[in-house]
Amino acid sequence: MLSFSVSGSYTDLYEITMGEVAFLQNRQELPVIFDYFFRTVPAKGGYAVFAGLQDVLDALAGLQFTSEDIAFLRDRHFDAAYLDYLQRFKFRGRVYAVREGEVIFPHCPVLRVEGSLFETQLVETLLLNLVNFQSLVATKASRMRQVAGERILSDFGFRRAHGPGGILAARAAVIGGFQSTSNVYAAELYGLEASGTMAHAFIESYGSELEAFRAFSASRPQGCVFLLDTYDTLKSGVPNAITAAKEMELRGHRALGIRLDSGDLAYLASQARRMLDEAGLPYMKIAASNQLDELVIRSLLEQEAPIDIFGVGTKLVTGHPDAAFDGVYKMALVASRPTMKLSETPSKGTLPGIKQVRRVFDKDGRFFGADVILLEGQGGAPVPMMYHPFQPGKSLDIGHLRQEPLLQLVMEEGEPLHPTYPLSEVAAYCASRLSLLPAEYKRFENPHRYKVGLSKRLLQLRDETRERYNHF
Repeated sequence: MLSFSVSGSYTDLYEITMGEVAFLQNRQELPVIFDYFFRTVPAKGGYAVFAGLQDVLDALAGLQFTSEDIAFLRDRHFDAAYLDYLQRFKFRGRVYAVREGEVIFPHCPVLRVEGSLFETQLVETLLLNLVNFQSLVATKASRMRQVAGERILSDFGFRRAHGPGGILAARAAVIGGFQSTSNVYAAELYGLEASGTMAHAFIESYGSELEAFRAFSASRPQGCVFLLDTYDTLKSGVPNAITAAKEMELRGHRALGIRLDSGDLAYLASQARRMLDEAGLPYMKIAASNQLDELVIRSLLEQEAPIDIFGVGTKLVTGHPDAAFDGVYKMALVASRPTMKLSETPSKGTLPGIKQVRRVFDKDGRFFGADVILLEGQGGAPVPMMYHPFQPGKSLDIGHLRQEPLLQLVMEEGEPLHPTYPLSEVAAYCASRLSLLPAEYKRFENPHRYKVGLSKRLLQLRDETRERYNHF
């Protein structure tokens, strides 16, 4: 379920103006196909995570123009007959996609939209808006899960997010491996675990830190976490937390832990752990926040910081350092005619025709390090050889290896074909697929480049189509 309302106006103006031209020339129902894929892996990494599919399907299933949309467009002098057409519009296309949570690689189509020229063009902005952002955040989250191991990761980013994007970020973070969010709205909407501690202002509102800790623990004994750095982490924060936790024990409760939000987190965590253990509170966990990302988490754990919970905010929900996911939506077929975009930069060109993607597995059942793009309808036999998309003459023998098709039909006639997967199931699928990706593709520095190649028939179609366009 989307966290906000979507109608036909959830798009860029040029989609609607191009639609009017198509309508006035009676081309609006022309059958076409668009592919969604991305070009550059975030954070100079070796892979990305596909997220946002369910929100796209939900949006498409209910996509219509409201009376307010029509009134707005009428004031922009759109044709009256065209506005009548928009008023009757409902998305009735077909969608193929890889499973949400899938590990994906550059240039491979991971979503395909088939339908009329008008509807497939109209949904471009909506699709890119939902999938690009969630895939960026899910990828970032998966990198943090990779270094955090079994430790708890919680999304603390709502207040630093770009408006309502923080709601979608909470969803995407769970797909990538986070267990909870501070975002109550997202937790309610998506069925997530909500988590949080207390603010400095809460502590400052009392006469003393200990008084604040006592008040909080009395009202919220379940999951009670004390924030320690309002005044002095080691001189007052930890001692007062110990006092309040001991008093909770007398009432039959246990504090969950403490939270560090500033300073030298590795040093403070080590000192706090020692003090808690000496006080007979080994069960109290240590949470840390403050400008964390996968690199900071890795550094803290390399220093053997005894941190059990990481609350990650700004750098998660903004997809730092990239800020945007390089996903694009390009036409591949129009009225049974393969089409493509040409570019002086080979990697910016697109692939024509109706395509499938197969993942290649090694003899041990892990990802071989290669995906092959082929034409739909090439049959179920293994692709014997895949060819480099940009370097002529470079090829790889894959015919002896197991190949798994990734694109599956997920929407027919504008209706989703499968029930909504629980986010826990999507996250588990993402984790299972990442476990099959060899470590050299997951490392942060100089990861191996995952190979993406073309079948011989697709390579030939691309070259033939390019040659045809070169004559224009």
